[in-house]
Amino acid sequence: MSLSAEIQKQILQNIDRVMQKGAEYIDARFYTHDDSETLLLYDGNLEANDTSYESGLGVRVLCGGAWGFAATSNINSFPACFDQAFKNAMTAAQLVRVPLHMAKKPAHKGSFSSPLKQDPFSVSLKEKLDFLGAIDAKLKEDWIIKRYVYAEFQKKNIYFFNSEGTQTERQLSNVFAKMMIMALDSDGQMQRRSQELFTTGKGSRGYEMLTSPELFSGHGERIKEELSELIKADVVEYGRRSVILLPGQGFLQVHETIGHPLELDRILGYELSYAGGSFVNLNSFGNLKYGSNKLSVSAFGGIENSPGSFGFDDEGSPERNYLLIDKGILINALTSRAMIDEANQTAGRTIFTESGGAARATAFYRAPIDRMTNVNILPGNDGNLDDIIASTEDGLVLDNPVSWSIGSNREHFHFGCEIAWEVKNGKKTRILRNPTYQGHTVEFYNSLSAVGDASTWQVCQVDNCGKGEPNQVMQIGHGVPVVRFDNVITGERK
Repeated sequence: MSLSAEIQKQILQNIDRVMQKGAEYIDARFYTHDDSETLLLYDGNLEANDTSYESGLGVRVLCGGAWGFAATSNINSFPACFDQAFKNAMTAAQLVRVPLHMAKKPAHKGSFSSPLKQDPFSVSLKEKLDFLGAIDAKLKEDWIIKRYVYAEFQKKNIYFFNSEGTQTERQLSNVFAKMMIMALDSDGQMQRRSQELFTTGKGSRGYEMLTSPELFSGHGERIKEELSELIKADVVEYGRRSVILLPGQGFLQVHETIGHPLELDRILGYELSYAGGSFVNLNSFGNLKYGSNKLSVSAFGGIENSPGSFGFDDEGSPERNYLLIDKGILINALTSRAMIDEANQTAGRTIFTESGGAARATAFYRAPIDRMTNVNILPGNDGNLDDIIASTEDGLVLDNPVSWSIGSNREHFHFGCEIAWEVKNGKKTRILRNPTYQGHTVEFYNSLSAVGDASTWQVCQVDNCGKGEPNQVMQIGHGVPVVRFDNVITGERK
């Protein structure tokens, strides 16, 4: 749905009107549509068939060094929405500690569309359910206790305007999916294997992703075979050894212990009452040895196929490709325009010179906050998985998270995984169950000893990253190769 000339005229007129009342900066986001569809088969039965449709306007006003925000789904109440956002800013300005400012930026216009071949919303419900049902049927075995097949489709069309004259349009599409099977092991405990829809970073984001055997639908037989071995396997013993993380586990390691602690609003303390803070501080940039020299991490909005690629953020800033960590040294953060101004004021020096394009809101009725885009470990030169295994004396290959516990400032972590393959003297020997590993974030990344090449790199999709008060759920991508860390605590002490 395109934006009518009349609605655009109303938005621009109200921006001009409220600027004349004394606002420093205004932006407005209008969602012509924000649609989602969720389908879930549980043991072959349709457990969820949920569809939602939303549209509306969200307005931010900066005045007196403070933000005011308001939103409406009623196109006849635009003036009242702008007035309320201005009033909220004036009220907040009485309490502000560090006055916020938006350094003047030149106006620009642009558009972005997710690459799309087949719109999932054009596919009939019957075709979707038949496809998911066929996957479920192939997963069914007498010894499998539970089966789960899930798909979610999203479509958003967002128009952005600000008081500087910037105007952008985005047409965003996402497809998420997961299959999972569960069975009882020899101790009567439930074990599971799963597969989520991933991407190679290339190609389109339509219904064709879901039906791709490589990316999703062709993995059923493999996870059945692995689960059948897993339920008969021994438990991982406690001890220190190397861990080799496949992308299915590596993405969550990156998400929780690199992505979140490098969101600038967390570093400044804005998430302390809900999602926690960060062990990183403003003096860390250019100084902290976050990891070994094999660790280089980017924020890359230009990945062709990822839910973390959206062209322009919710402040109208173009997505960027820049390094967060360069050969182990922390050099940048995930940033928005207002947050970099506050950070530089607080530090008394210029740390950040340009927004990272990371201001994102989950819906028209939420204000943008600093969020991850595509946070990626760059591929290395240590070969493929077999090459890394061959150079490992004693270790575990780990895949897919089951549980996670993270320090409130992301300073330490404990992960449980679905499955482990034991490695002895360069050979993969047997499957082990109930694998866990833990560590302190900086110590862990400094133990990084091998990074797989581009052939091991996958973009793993995250459809449910929660942050903010009130809570916002965001979609993100993480490009991760196979990675190895040494001398890691694994297993549980008895």
